Amino acid sequence: MKKRRAAQAVAAAMAGLMLMTGCSSGGSGGDSGSADGDYTQVTFATWTINTMPSEDAIQTVEDAINEITREEIGVEVDLKLYSYTDYFQQISLGMQGGEKIDVFTTYGNFSNAVSTDMCMDITDLIEEHAPDALELINDDWLNATTVDGKVYGIPAWMPTALATNVLYRSDIAEELGIDMSQVQSVEDLTDILRQVKEAYPNIYPVVGGAGVNGGMSGLTVSIPQIDYLGDDMYSPAGVLIGDDTTVVNLFETEEYKEMVTLARQWHEEGLIMQDLATTTLSNVEILSGGNGFLNITLQGSSPDAVANGTAAQTGQQLASFNLGNGYLDTATVNTNAWCIASTSEVPEAALDFLNLTYSNADIINLIVYGIEGRDYEVQEDGSVAPPEGQDATSVPYPGYYILTGSWSMGEMYRMAGTTEEDVQFSIEANNNAECSPALGFTFQKDSVQTEYTAVSNVIKQYYSALECGSVDPEEELPNFIQALKDAGIDTIIAEKQAQLDEWLANNQ
Repeated sequence: MKKRRAAQAVAAAMAGLMLMTGCSSGGSGGDSGSADGDYTQVTFATWTINTMPSEDAIQTVEDAINEITREEIGVEVDLKLYSYTDYFQQISLGMQGGEKIDVFTTYGNFSNAVSTDMCMDITDLIEEHAPDALELINDDWLNATTVDGKVYGIPAWMPTALATNVLYRSDIAEELGIDMSQVQSVEDLTDILRQVKEAYPNIYPVVGGAGVNGGMSGLTVSIPQIDYLGDDMYSPAGVLIGDDTTVVNLFETEEYKEMVTLARQWHEEGLIMQDLATTTLSNVEILSGGNGFLNITLQGSSPDAVANGTAAQTGQQLASFNLGNGYLDTATVNTNAWCIASTSEVPEAALDFLNLTYSNADIINLIVYGIEGRDYEVQEDGSVAPPEGQDATSVPYPGYYILTGSWSMGEMYRMAGTTEEDVQFSIEANNNAECSPALGFTFQKDSVQTEYTAVSNVIKQYYSALECGSVDPEEELPNFIQALKDAGIDTIIAEKQAQLDEWLANNQ
């Protein structure tokens, strides 16, 4: 595998939470603005998982960014932040309405963004205007953002080999004598959750958080080695499981039925948030209130980094562990692909700035953490944390989980609680990850766009209620499957299989 990642950048890589390298088996500078102060205006649109900063707080960060970019690349940046729960929808609607957006991330919707002409072809621009980003991104990953030989995006540089992670209140587990090392699957959690409920009847043993299509319990994404073949992981319309290259409807599989049956059991026993299917709160917000014991997500960072990072945000005593090893597929690589909007009138300048978000530590730290002394302080070990007496939700600019190109692995500050060992974990996990047999395959949905719209609407109707145990799967799962068939999911699966078979034949 050809690597273009600079050794220095890898050595300085820093682990963080959530969702990059291979599988086992200064800035470009471009002439973006004039020397007389007539700077090119670039709108950079990203998401945050935390409380939205105030407009004044965003403005101070934007001003600090522009002090750098005016001199470095002749650009002034308009920083736009959106909630992660409706980020992509807002970007799509904004572009349709003529809103100025130059740089955005696809947030699990890369295939959709390309097929709906949201992304500009940057094949002829990327070498000149994003060389530093290319130093971090290897060819396999870039293939995940390449369609018909054209490059439409650059994957974010972040821990990407995802594993199911169980995050829990370590103080409660210790008090109750719970040995979490005995847990080998999510099914093993049931008796533990019952014990927690009995001891703490006023908190939920399992919490979750808001997702793209409603609340998420984490149970569906705990099914190991699913390749969603370019779909959003929360709304798949045909997947691969394991090494099998037969495309199947995830919602018809026995694995999915087992997970939603478990969700229903937990719901009926009061082991899971009763209104989780409709919550608009993130898991961080819920845990910050001390209202939960355990949370299930997919993570690319080390369990220690996940626990320590979330503890720093929530003020809770937390620990975590992974169920199984990391996994890489096209969707995990391109889920946060950075793209230049097809409507951008300044693509070169936009790429110049995007390149800085992979390479310039000051730019990255400003976007992710805000203003030093106000929003964060640098600790003795070189990591950052909110100022004394505050947390990531109370500072004017609650950063920490605002996405940039080099979001959590690069020359930016480490988050408090992360160590160099966490860095090495992420690098090794990515290098040794299990890989989908379809890594690099991107599904072209143009011929089944009508079916996609219909199927997506059905998924939005049923997904969260089943995922969170709010409805009985014995009754609703057959209705869900039939509604998917009526909407045309079998047509989508047949087309996916045909395209995948052709891709496999050409990429053995």
